[in-house]
Amino acid sequence: MDVQKINFKIFVAEPDGVPMSAFIPIFHSWIQATDGDFHDVADYSHMHAGPGVLLLAHEANISIDQTGNRLGLLYNQKQPLSGTTLEKLRTVLASTLETCCRIETEPSLQGKFKFLGGEMLFLINDRLLSPNTEETFQAVRSGLDALAKNVYGETDFALEPDLDPRQRFAVRIAAGSRFDVATLLKNLGAARTN
Repeated sequence: MDVQKINFKIFVAEPDGVPMSAFIPIFHSWIQATDGDFHDVADYSHMHAGPGVLLLAHEANISIDQTGNRLGLLYNQKQPLSGTTLEKLRTVLASTLETCCRIETEPSLQGKFKFLGGEMLFLINDRLLSPNTEETFQAVRSGLDALAKNVYGETDFALEPDLDPRQRFAVRIAAGSRFDVATLLKNLGAARTN
């Protein structure tokens, strides 16, 4: 299976600590600080359990997402990637974790927005090519298992697919210990160089 349109969501530790509206000027400042990498900001924070505040780009969309009534950063890779499934997963997760670290160190948030690295959600945003089935899970399972070992090391973890056919394909990855996103990014970088 050629896995594309990979998404990762990293959940927020204190979901009530920062209002959604705080991300609108932050994302606008990111647009102004780049040479066309980011294009626009869309505010859907008024929608219950919705997409929140989105930063739109050609390569990927980034959102402070409330889907499933769980606040987190959703990184939605839009452009095709080459390589093995594991290489693609590592690339998108690295971008996700880098974005989480950038938000955690955003001066205007004063350290109030932290992510839970011990749990993440992996999604494929393509219902046609990657239906939410056991077959899709088996096709990506070895890549997800290797990725989780990269970031969590010797810590036990679980891969929990949600095979509801009404939903996009999703797998919850949960470690048996707490991790911060900077540690996960460091572990992932070390795994990529080995």
